[in-house]
Amino acid sequence: MSGEIVRPYGDTTGDGMVQVSFTLPIPHDKRAEGAALQLAKKMGMEPALLVHAKAMGPDFTFFVVYGSVTHLVDLRDVTVVEREFPLLTAKDVNAAIKSRLRRKLVVVGACIGTDAHTVGIDAILNIKGFAGEKGLEYYREIKVVNLGAQVLIPELVEAARAEKADAVLVSQVVTQKDAHLHNTRAMTAAFREAYPAGTVPHLVVGGPRFEEGTAGALGVDRIFGRGTTPGEVASYLVHAVLPTKKEAA
Repeated sequence: MSGEIVRPYGDTTGDGMVQVSFTLPIPHDKRAEGAALQLAKKMGMEPALLVHAKAMGPDFTFFVVYGSVTHLVDLRDVTVVEREFPLLTAKDVNAAIKSRLRRKLVVVGACIGTDAHTVGIDAILNIKGFAGEKGLEYYREIKVVNLGAQVLIPELVEAARAEKADAVLVSQVVTQKDAHLHNTRAMTAAFREAYPAGTVPHLVVGGPRFEEGTAGALGVDRIFGRGTTPGEVASYLVHAVLPTKKEAA
């Protein structure tokens, strides 16, 4: 392996070992286990070892397969979205809002659609925060309106208008059948219909299955993935929402 070409690592360097899990729509028996190994081989795993199989009701089986693949990864072809703003302390965020906005920054947050998982939005907004950082409620110059879970899109738009939100933060954890993508597109369309051109609040979405480079395609201003901290979001809002020092002067 060179510095730019790598293979998966399992037991020894460069052995190509990987572990995958999947579900097949068949009852758990020896035939099902054989089908799982057949699928693994078609995926390029050779040899493949079935390490776990469990019935998921009468008609489905969950599998974990461990095996070696021959595929290589070229790190030169990997693209990432680099953070384009500096990380600020809570003190710096508050000072920037106070001097450049001259009022509190209003943030409305919610989980939309049928999504009842508030762990993501609460990690960013709730004062308890995440990863040792206080949430946005801790920032004295930020007004946080957390609408909670299963918020209908019209309700979110109405709340944003009523609060005169500068930014709207939406968390989407439920991703079955790309629900997070459908909900996001519906949300952005609703905001653009409800607001005059150029006055839509800054739209930010986050969740474990969003791809960071797809903000434009989804119609939002920013996407945050798993592991995002409140400090990152606060720093981004200063960077993206506040007028520049020159504009504020």
